[in-house]
Amino acid sequence: MLLNSFFKITDIQQAEKYTVSIELNPHHEVYKGHFPGNPIAPGVCLTQMVKETVEFITKKTLQMVTGDNLKFMAILNPEVNPEVIMTLSIKTKEDGNLQADSNVMAGTTSFFSIKASYKEI
Repeated sequence: MLLNSFFKITDIQQAEKYTVSIELNPHHEVYKGHFPGNPIAPGVCLTQMVKETVEFITKKTLQMVTGDNLKFMAILNPEVNPEVIMTLSIKTKEDGNLQADSNVMAGTTSFFSIKASYKEI
């Protein structure tokens, strides 16, 4: 679990989509290896951050079934951008799985986006 260690959710607003305010922890252990002196949020951690945020919102334990359209558009340095916004759309598909479309950004810079399908476990 990365929630409350790698990142914490500071606010959630719901309209057409969820808008989730996230605070990154620039002192997390992962940055000692990725990379010393120039911390970069690893893609696998960003992917997990989206999953755990969907779990937090839906109050379900989930497993990723598919991850499509993973895009890394800019380097996310938690010392430069300790606060990010995640936009998130969650829909239930015909097979009962959840479809989540997400984008992680700060200001006008998009860092990461993903379209993923999750099943409840």
